[in-house]
Order: sequence, then structure tokens, then C-alpha cells
Amino acid sequence: MARDPEGPEAILGVYRRHAEAFDRHRLKSLFERVWLERFVAAMPEGAAILSLGCGSGEPMERFLIESGHTVTGVDFAPEMLAIARRRFPGQTWVLADMRGLDLETRFGGVLAWNGFFHLTREDQRAMFAVFARHLDPGGALMFTSGPDEGEAVGAVEGDPVYHSSLAPAAYARLIEDAGMQVRRFTAEDPDCDRHSVWLARMR
Repeated sequence: MARDPEGPEAILGVYRRHAEAFDRHRLKSLFERVWLERFVAAMPEGAAILSLGCGSGEPMERFLIESGHTVTGVDFAPEMLAIARRRFPGQTWVLADMRGLDLETRFGGVLAWNGFFHLTREDQRAMFAVFARHLDPGGALMFTSGPDEGEAVGAVEGDPVYHSSLAPAAYARLIEDAGMQVRRFTAEDPDCDRHSVWLARMR
């Protein structure tokens, strides 16, 4: 697969420039509903949730908020967070890079949907320590990846954006090594717009 020569560091500028357009064009039909319901069912009722790469807060965070959860959203693009804050002023929105994040608190759930896969494979491996230190025992982790190992270049409003993925067996090992257990994995789920989705639970 083709590689973006600028790598993931170029992505911040793309999302800053195109925040309003991205939000306007982001599918909000909630094709993710079944996975979100599985995520909610895997964690304690009413648990606080950390959403990494939360973007503008829709539709994923809206679903979680309306399901009775409090959300702390983390994103590196202030323009994206500004939209999320307008929509949901009662939630917590944090401007930060998810890499190396330490909020010094734990959550019942950690979500990394369509943001984690913008990181290099080396950075993705390091993220499992970040996931683990933010999860309560019994808490749930859900993230999207590619279906197999590789790198690719997508587009946001015509600008290139980097993606990468490990092989499924590598993710499974990282989950286990971080003290979690894989609950479910579906590669290119036909019922979720071909997303490859992982659900795990902290021991």
C-alpha cells in the first residue's frame, strides 16, 4: 500500500483546516450502533468513558452521552474540540495528543474509533500502555484498526491522511500483554461500513 511521505504528523493540519467540513460530511446514520451497544454492555452501567480522537463529538459520543455515560473527549485539533464543546458543554473536552497521554484517572471504558489508526505502528504498540493506565478493572476498550498489517493513504476533503495497522495476531498479543482479554474482533465488518473493530475488557 502507498505511504504518505509526511506520515501521521501532517494529519493535525488537515483536521484543523477541515474541521467544519469534516463534521458536516461525517456520516451520522450511526452504522456503528451495534458495536457501541456491545461496548456499553461490556462496562459497568453509567461508567465514565474516555474517547481518544473524539473529533467533533458526533455521532459516537452523542450516543454514549444519551445512553447515560459521561464522556471525556481527547483530540489534538482545537477546531474539532470547539464543535464538540458547543454541542455538549456539560462534558469534558481535552486538547492533547493521545500518544503518551496520562490524565491520572481511570474510566470504565476507553474508545479509540477511527483515530488510533492514524498513528504509526510503533506508536500504536505504545498506546496499549496508555489504554491500560486509563481503564478500571473490568473496563472495556474498543478501537478500530486495519484488517491486516500495512500502511495506506486516505483523504479528508482532498488532503492525504496516513493510516497504518498491525496484523490481528499482533493486536491480540498487545491486548493480552496489557492485562486485557479480547472479547470480539471482526475484520471489515459488513454491518459496520467495513470497519475492523476490536472489543476487549480489562481483567
